[in-house]
Amino acid sequence: MSTPSSRPSYAAVLRVPHARRTFAAALVGRLSYGTVSLALMLSLTRSSGSYAVAGLVMALFGATSVFLSPYRASLVDRHGPRRALLPMALLYAALLCVLAEACRRPGTPEAVLAVTAALAGACTPPLGPTMRAVWARLLPDRALLQRAYSLDGVAEELLFVSGPLLVGALVAVAPPVAGVVLSAVLVAAGTLAFVTSPMTAAPGPDGRQKNDGPAPEGRAEGRAEGRAEGQVRALLQPVVVAAAVGVSVSAVDLLVVAYAGERDLGGGAVAWVLAALSAGSAVGGLVNGAVAWSSPTRARLPFFAAGLGLCLVAAGLAPGLGTLVPAVMCAGLFVAPALTTAYLIADEGAAPGFRVRAGAWCNTAVNAGGSAGAAAVGLLVERLPLPVCFAVSGAVAAAAALVPGHRRGGPARRAGLISRRRSRASRPSRASRRSRVSGRP
Repeated sequence: MSTPSSRPSYAAVLRVPHARRTFAAALVGRLSYGTVSLALMLSLTRSSGSYAVAGLVMALFGATSVFLSPYRASLVDRHGPRRALLPMALLYAALLCVLAEACRRPGTPEAVLAVTAALAGACTPPLGPTMRAVWARLLPDRALLQRAYSLDGVAEELLFVSGPLLVGALVAVAPPVAGVVLSAVLVAAGTLAFVTSPMTAAPGPDGRQKNDGPAPEGRAEGRAEGRAEGQVRALLQPVVVAAAVGVSVSAVDLLVVAYAGERDLGGGAVAWVLAALSAGSAVGGLVNGAVAWSSPTRARLPFFAAGLGLCLVAAGLAPGLGTLVPAVMCAGLFVAPALTTAYLIADEGAAPGFRVRAGAWCNTAVNAGGSAGAAAVGLLVERLPLPVCFAVSGAVAAAAALVPGHRRGGPARRAGLISRRRSRASRPSRASRRSRVSGRP
């Protein structure tokens, strides 16, 4: 499946001019997403004195953040990072500070907490999709881009592990609202440094195609509908697989807790198993970026999804902790490669001016799948044996492997062949044909 050809190193990615500064700035801003959930949950619990209220407010915060992500990404695509991302981040940071002040005052009405949290979530800046869009624009070499996406995915994994640890250390010496304020400072400072980097100032696609003259109204509408349909078909496979990975990984979190409780293993065992999952994902992501794959990305994605599913089924059959840890680690080996490949496919199929949105749809799918997986497994674990629950979570990933991949513009190319037979005079230039086929600006 791979060939031992020479590959650019991860160092080569960071040697791209201004790459280290831009990537580091994006990571500082994205660290906020690793700190805000725990800090906000602790602040809400202390302020309201109710887990139910804290859970409801956090659900609203997460829902507006996840489901409005494609819309926020469309603003970045249309107006660029400097004009869209920075105001979004500053508003998000300001609302987090307002929420921290509201949590600092005991007795704040629940409606005020809920509305403020929902508004803050709605303004969450899409730093991850925008950073991947910057990588894709500046690294035309697909092998180097694969390295960049793998590095990005592993770094993001580490942020969500280190973020809660940072909050834990902070709340040992300060109230939980300090963690919310820290999250606001991180996202504001990181975004400001990110958008002022020369990498984000480079010109990108504007989403408009140049024409020699105005097209008839009916033909223009038909082309727009065709492009929209082709975009949806191209994103179907990576979005479905990303959602399935979100379902499976969130299911593992709860299933491991149930596994440890059923065998009286204690919380320490849970931490070791989940650490094995994260470690496996990091290793898998780095290896995936280092391999010189000979197969196309759309052929590799089902392999990664199926591998994750089979490993989870095997994990459900583990008789003890000694076999569960390596089984879950093996499952983790497929997590980061599956997500990285999904992002690569989304970028390959993205129309001009759609890159940030394409990545945001994958992000939304992962997060929505995680929420759905936690809710579904919470119901199943009380009704079915644990091996069956592991098998169900694995079956979701395996089923996603069956979703066929489609390239954007396939039907359009066939339509173009027919139109050239009818009228050679309307034949486009060779350069324009290459541009439409590749889907790149």
